[in-house]
Amino acid sequence: MKVGLWRTEVTFRLLDQPGETHYRHALMSEKGASPARLQFRPVNGVLLGGALVALAVGYLLLAGGSMTLAPALLVLGYCVLFPLGLAL
Repeated sequence: MKVGLWRTEVTFRLLDQPGETHYRHALMSEKGASPARLQFRPVNGVLLGGALVALAVGYLLLAGGSMTLAPALLVLGYCVLFPLGLAL
């Protein structure tokens, strides 16, 4: 893995006096930042797909009047599968 030095240019707007605007540029650098910190693998796609299916089925069941399975599927999709799909 190649580790590089990233530089980000930031512009600050300074108001010295009413009607006067000056801009100051600053360079900020992050040493050791990796350009590919988020890598989505097949397991991420499966978990995010499962989250979407659980949410869709949960909302369909909720619209049909289910008060037990629908909330469980919504919690599973939002609180378990979706975060795992992003984190792993």
